[in-house]
Amino acid sequence: MTMNWIVYACLVLGLSSALVAGVFQAFSDFIMRGLVLAEPTGGIEAMQHINKTVFRSVFLSTFLALVPATLALAVYAWIELEDPGRTLVVAAATIYLVSVFLVTVVGNVPMNERLAAMPYTSAEAEAYWSTYGRVWTWWNHVRSIGSAGTAACLLLAAVAFK
Repeated sequence: MTMNWIVYACLVLGLSSALVAGVFQAFSDFIMRGLVLAEPTGGIEAMQHINKTVFRSVFLSTFLALVPATLALAVYAWIELEDPGRTLVVAAATIYLVSVFLVTVVGNVPMNERLAAMPYTSAEAEAYWSTYGRVWTWWNHVRSIGSAGTAACLLLAAVAFK
């Protein structure tokens, strides 16, 4: 059986994860800094709109599709393939599921939902905003590094399977 499809799958998933990492990195690097430096009502309102529009984005589709795709590839690799590529694929799925998907579900999304429930002009939202900006960004750093680590593992696996 040819291994070409494995190489292509690793390349596609690795590049997709790199794109996800790039979006997270942009938020960590300058978007959140800019929003936090704005007047609180402006930053809060902008973030609330970002959190609504992400639901109809290519980014979210890619972010979510990577969960079953990396998991399926890892199961296949575990059963059918040999090292070193197998270990890299399994590591990629583990890294993505824990440091990207789980962090999003347990960390960033609940913070987004709490912020969304507050009127952007309220004193409650303004009081929460500085904590939100700091903690949300910290977790976003974790997602950036996790997505980049996933991409590195998958791209290295593609080379290992070649």
